[in-house]
Amino acid sequence: MFQVGDYIVYPMQGAGVIEAIEIKEIQGEKLQYFIINMLMNKMQVMIPIATVHKSRIRLVTDMTTLENVLNIFHHGLTDTTLTMKERYKINTAKLRTGDIQEGAEVVRDLMRINKNKSLNLSEKQMLESARKMFISELGLIRGITENQAIDLLSNKVG
Repeated sequence: MFQVGDYIVYPMQGAGVIEAIEIKEIQGEKLQYFIINMLMNKMQVMIPIATVHKSRIRLVTDMTTLENVLNIFHHGLTDTTLTMKERYKINTAKLRTGDIQEGAEVVRDLMRINKNKSLNLSEKQMLESARKMFISELGLIRGITENQAIDLLSNKVG
């Protein structure tokens, strides 16, 4: 289980740090909660410890895995035959997993498609959100600022 000080990734929210474990009474029920400070949107979330497995929260990945994931920006195919609706559904499912590689694939594919044709509003928002989630974890793993992480990603994508 997680400990105070652990760097975690909360799917669809990005990277954060567990600041505390507290007992809170909500609607008359006392439960133990992880108090997590999310880096991407500067908010604090409370997750009941008893249900944390359902939320797919995971520890931030290691440097070796990150390096392998960064390589997918140069490799791997982007399926351009999918309709926007199909692509959106697939990408949403990938982001919900919370897996760093799945999220990186969404960023890579949408950035590639955006170079050839303009994305619609929902895909632009998805790209921005996926990018921010990836950058928040990248910054924690590398121990760099958000701006440095943005520059690193930009250089990888070219």
